Formats: sequence, C-alpha cells, structure tokens
Amino acid sequence: MKELRDWFQKNKREFPWREERTPYKVWVSEIMLQQTRASVVIPYFLRWLALFPDVRALAEASIETVIKAWEGLGYYSRARNLHAGAKEIVAKFQGEIPSSREDLESIRGLGPYTVGAILSFGFQQKAAAVDGNVTRVVARYFCIEEDVCKTDVKRKIQKRAEELLDLNEPWVSAEALIELGATLCTPKPRCEVCPLQKGCSAYQQNKAEALPIKKQEVKTLELIRSVAIIEVDGKILLRKGEAGKVMADLYEFPYFEMGKERWPQKKILETIQRELGLEVEFVEKLPEVKHTFTRYKAYLYPIRYQAKWLQDMKSYSWVPIEELARLPFSSGHRKILLFLEENKK
Repeated sequence: MKELRDWFQKNKREFPWREERTPYKVWVSEIMLQQTRASVVIPYFLRWLALFPDVRALAEASIETVIKAWEGLGYYSRARNLHAGAKEIVAKFQGEIPSSREDLESIRGLGPYTVGAILSFGFQQKAAAVDGNVTRVVARYFCIEEDVCKTDVKRKIQKRAEELLDLNEPWVSAEALIELGATLCTPKPRCEVCPLQKGCSAYQQNKAEALPIKKQEVKTLELIRSVAIIEVDGKILLRKGEAGKVMADLYEFPYFEMGKERWPQKKILETIQRELGLEVEFVEKLPEVKHTFTRYKAYLYPIRYQAKWLQDMKSYSWVPIEELARLPFSSGHRKILLFLEENKK
C-alpha cells in the first residue's frame, strides 16, 4: 500500500503521543482517544504524563487523584480501568507492559483495538488496530455489505485490515489506516482525494457513503433533575458515586428526578425534607445545565439553599467550600460548581 504510506507521511497530523513513542504512552493515548476528539485529548494527555509518567506512578496514585486528572473527559470507566490495569502490570509483569497479545489481553480494560495499538505502535509488531475509523475504511475498500457490529463481521474486518498492512514497517500503515478514517474516509467520505480510491470497491460501485452498515443505535433517554446546592457553616453537601455505578468515584450535589416536568419550589423543599431530613431556605436559582453521559441526556436545574444547621448525613458528606476544587466532579455538576465559583467572585 505504497499510496497509503506516501499519503500518510505527507499528511499525518502532529500529536504529542506520536513523539518518542513508548508502550505506556500508546496505551494512555489510545484509551483517552476512545469517544473523544484528538484536539480535546492533547492537554489531558500532557497533564496525565506530568502526573503519572510511567506505569508505577499511575499504579501508586490514589483513585481519587486519577479521576480528578480525568475530570472532563467523560466515560470515567476508562480512567478506572487504566488505574486497575497499571496495578495489574506492576503485580504480574514487574511494572513493564508486556509485548505479547496473550499477556496484554489478560489486563483489565484492554480490548482488541487497544491491544493491537500497543503491539503495533508501542512494540512495532505486525498488528492491525481496528477502531471505528479503520472499520469504515476496510468496509468501504472491500465493500463489506454486512452489519459491522456482528462478531463474525468484526473478525472479517480485522483479517482484511491486516491484509492491508505493509510487510516492512506494518505499524506505519496501521496508523495510516486510522488517520485516513479520521480525516478523509469519514462518514461523509472525501473520495476525490483519497489515496486508496483506485482500489476501493465501494467507490467503484458508488456505495461509499452507504457503508459501513451498523445496527440501529440505542435511543438517548432524557432526565430532568432538580439539583440542590445546600450550604451551612462554609460547607456544602455532596455525595460520592458508588463503586460499580456510572458515576463511581465522582462527586455530585444531591439531586432528584423530576420526571417529565419541572417541580414547583414547594415540592422541591418538601422532597429535601423527606429524602434528606434537612430544613432549608431558598437562596437563588442557578443557570440550567445540560449533561450527556452514556445514553442519557440530563437537564439539571440547580438551586442554592441554606440549611438551618449542620447534621450528619448518611451517604453524604459536608465538604468545606475551599476544598471543592480539588475533588473530581461529574461534568454536569462541575459546570454547576463553576457557576458557584463565579458567584463568589
């Protein structure tokens, strides 16, 4: 695939994870790049390496520190898996990321794509790293008119992707496939400037835009929540997400599901009294916040309240206001925290 290689060498984008590559840098960058645009990842990647320069540093860090470093990237299970994976690597492989597929697949959080990326880019072995971009390129190049979400079709895509790799320096063509899918062979393809145009079966049959075929995506569900920012004696009430839940290890203000319509103030006050056992007084409303996570879109309606006294709360903690900035918050509640900080100024 000389055309692909030549195109890549001329057009590849510059990213910090492409400089002085190590298996650890490849691992971290590829996990961050899942579900997230490269431009967003850059500052997170650089900050992560400053905090956790190697596997041992990551393994020895507290989960709270790790989640805080990830704050804002979303899909926090990625950060938790990185942390757990680092601990496994220290325990099982003396802190060195293994170079065999079998060993890599035994590490928590490493799926087929990440394993392929580490083998290819980190250890320069012949391995295809098949993500959504590569799936799109391969499905079009070979005109695969089957549901690419099916297991047997995924295996076919993997095999076909490996066929496109060069014998010499296959890791270069492996990355070129990813780059092609990210920049030219996008959902709306730019076939007129694609280096693989001549050999692309979907292009020849005028089917490029119709591929790949995917099963219908899961419908997004809407949540309407009342968020209570309750203050007393310079402290604010928070709850930490439980292990195993979507928001595990992330802090949030108390909130209540309102159903399809916003509640009147009287009902919110009654709910705070009933659910939290607190007597509070209204202070002010804060701007609405939209918060998307997994398959949900949440509409948050935050209101500040003043509690009449400080009391112990089951499943909640009273946190001094000056300590809030160091805690990891879910993205929606972090936006609310920013409104609070602006108000204080």
